[in-house]
Amino acid sequence: MAEIKKILVPLAFSTFSQGIIEYAASLAKATGAELILLHVINERDLETVQTITSFGYQVDEEHYIQEIEQERISQLEEMIKDLDFPEDRIRFVFKVGRPAKTILKQVVEEEADMIVMGLKAKSELMHALTGSVAEKIFRRSPVPVVSHRGERIAAKLRKRIHPERP
Repeated sequence: MAEIKKILVPLAFSTFSQGIIEYAASLAKATGAELILLHVINERDLETVQTITSFGYQVDEEHYIQEIEQERISQLEEMIKDLDFPEDRIRFVFKVGRPAKTILKQVVEEEADMIVMGLKAKSELMHALTGSVAEKIFRRSPVPVVSHRGERIAAKLRKRIHPERP
């Protein structure tokens, strides 16, 4: 089996993000890997900012990106503060782009050995309109992808598979 030195963890800052980070940290601790926490600012959001600007409103795209990054850094620091994992082996990376494409590009650039991610960050409606980022990653990733399921999701899936079982 190939050595796992770097684990890329794409985060959408959903309700599942804390569990994904904790799970990825446990894998990284067991393998001695570094954690790379990645957040992709969707370029579609920037297109919306540009549209608002075209209507005469003063919205600075660069300031918008900086605000998002500062907010996310604060959230990440809160999520990792009680994590049983060395902080010097965790990095935060922020990129702007199409999420699936940007995540895959980052895997190659970072020479990551594994991706740990959640399966769902958006609503079913958004999935129907835009496609699933997770689905694209699973199909196109050059490295193994581990999907994290929180206990609530796992319980729902168990019940769906075997409804009579408690």
